[in-house]
Amino acid sequence: MSFLGINASEFLILVVLAVIFFGPERIPEFSRKAARVVFYVRNIANGATQQLKDELGPEYQDLTLDDLNPKNFVQKHLLDDIQADLDGVKNDLNDVKREMTSATSAAAGATSTVNQAVRDAAPKKPSAGQARAAHGARDGSSPARPQAASPVTSAAAGQATATALDAAVNAMKARYGLCFDLDAT
Repeated sequence: MSFLGINASEFLILVVLAVIFFGPERIPEFSRKAARVVFYVRNIANGATQQLKDELGPEYQDLTLDDLNPKNFVQKHLLDDIQADLDGVKNDLNDVKREMTSATSAAAGATSTVNQAVRDAAPKKPSAGQARAAHGARDGSSPARPQAASPVTSAAAGQATATALDAAVNAMKARYGLCFDLDAT
């Protein structure tokens, strides 16, 4: 509980100090005077607020004392007008972020497909028996030839990459229309 920025323990200390300094017989008199001062200050603040509302015009009729804080005033009367626009921009940026994430994952999938195809097409390390045969085994046979990369595997990797990139480009075309049409450039 707080009153005028004074919590309960601070209030209790003030009451004890008042009793010590003024005596118990004068405390009621000082409390009445303090109540009158608080009432007077509140009336002054309310009158100033009403006068400010009257002079600023009808668009500021909902003005309160908290609004007179510059930060709150700017937030309430200036930024509220553009908040809807800011929310729209924020939503558009979130949409772009989602599209970029999906395009990145599609590109990562295509990259892993290509890497797998390259690994599959790369010449394999010969086994111990093949290594002996390649370097001239005891039986005098000719060395074995390394196998060439399969053209079917390379074509599949290229097809997977093209498919993933087409999906990413189509997602961007759907979002931005012709401004992202790579075929038109």
